Amino acid sequence: MKLHLLLTSDIHGYLAPTNYIHQTFNEPFSLERAATYIKQQQTKDQYTLTFDDGDYLEGSPLAANAANQYNAPKPIDQAFNAIRYDYGIVGNHEFNFGIQYLKNSIRESKRQFLCANITDENDNLVFGKPYAIKQVGPVKVGILGATTAGTPKWELPAHIKGLKFHSLVATAKKYVPIMRKQADVIVVVYHGGFERDHNGKPTEILDGENEGYQLLKEVPGIDALLTGHQHRVIKDHLFGVPVMQVGCKGQYVGNITLDIQNQKVVKSNVHLEPMKGVKPDPALTKVVKPAEVATDNWLNQPLAKVQGNMDFKDPHQARINGCAYDRFIQKMQIQLTHADISANALFTDDSHGFPSPVTIRDIMVNYVYPNKLCLSVINGKILKEAVEQSAKYFDYHDGKIVVSKAFSEPQPLQYLYDLYYGFDYVINVAKPIGHRVTKLTYHGKPVRPDQQFKMTMNNYRAVGGGFPMFNKHQIKWISKKGMPQIIAEYLKEHPVIKADSTHNMKVIYQP
Repeated sequence: MKLHLLLTSDIHGYLAPTNYIHQTFNEPFSLERAATYIKQQQTKDQYTLTFDDGDYLEGSPLAANAANQYNAPKPIDQAFNAIRYDYGIVGNHEFNFGIQYLKNSIRESKRQFLCANITDENDNLVFGKPYAIKQVGPVKVGILGATTAGTPKWELPAHIKGLKFHSLVATAKKYVPIMRKQADVIVVVYHGGFERDHNGKPTEILDGENEGYQLLKEVPGIDALLTGHQHRVIKDHLFGVPVMQVGCKGQYVGNITLDIQNQKVVKSNVHLEPMKGVKPDPALTKVVKPAEVATDNWLNQPLAKVQGNMDFKDPHQARINGCAYDRFIQKMQIQLTHADISANALFTDDSHGFPSPVTIRDIMVNYVYPNKLCLSVINGKILKEAVEQSAKYFDYHDGKIVVSKAFSEPQPLQYLYDLYYGFDYVINVAKPIGHRVTKLTYHGKPVRPDQQFKMTMNNYRAVGGGFPMFNKHQIKWISKKGMPQIIAEYLKEHPVIKADSTHNMKVIYQP
């Protein structure tokens, strides 16, 4: 028999084929497009199991609007329930709106959630069973579900209070032997990815965020590994095991085919079906449309007018030279928190700044995460380390300052570069990494290592996300509201905002 394992992952609330920048529905991704392919395969193939690998609750304006209106993500749950999923996995972004919000969604879901490596403080499982044994035709399939153990690095402590995130490898060593006694085929569905390349060379800091390589190296008896979290596009075999990852937003649907004879996998194939050109499923479009209309109406609300120019066309140049949009966000953060200095990121290359008038759509396109705003106390040494960390983002090639491959491959990491405000600095890309900050002054004087600063930034950064010099112990205040809401309320209170054309930073190449 042939068993087909269908996978979506990291949908991030993108139910319809739109990026919300424009009011069009022709983007080459979405759950609606994925639904068409999934239904076709479920009809065509006798033996299928269908999975979603998490990060479905947060990311799109629709997801943000749902969180504002409901105690459960009603339109997202309705959309996923319209597809015949068998199992779901908890992603790290599922915690962005708190534990209860996630539990409400799981309660409404028709798919069974599996989560083997998140427990309470007494080691009791919290989000469903650790694994399932499913009879599919003549074979029994064991499915183990797990979430990246890196979640506490980025999430607000209040959102994961009382939870423990355990290593995938240790968890699999516990459960896979038990499952092997009950099942013919073992599938691991993991909201996490790979930390090493095929040769075993680390591709990132080995801090437990991604454990796919180590899992297959150390835990025998796994027949397929379905991954996510990294937004990579992967179809491969590792240690002889078929593995896949399907990007994000429904760019691809994964399909691993296991050829099973005498209750054993004898052959496997990995296929990723691109959703570009696949027509959205009409039935799902009908389910999603009311939420999309409501989201569109919400996004189109004008909030403020801009005096001057606060938009831009080239995000890369905005990261090099600074921009009026970023300075507005930074100055707002300082004003609201009474900080000395500020950090902010242009999270994606969809960022374009604020036109006039500014709508909620412009906020959501530029500030794509529901991050809270934090106030931390740091010293000059930590500040220098942070700016040096941002300086790693750049390289120099063919006479141009470009993005380093470490931040562009295998997936873009624009959210790991910060711009700063409240002090002056120069980054010289010609200098060695760790020594690129050639100017760092506060009120015209060099920053001292022991100098104290109140610094405002988003909670992901404040707890050390991508910047290990920051940690939760430095945080003195956290906002109750997310940044998109904070920005919207600020604009309502300030219906005319002025573009600031001053510059406090430079990124140069000067040997």
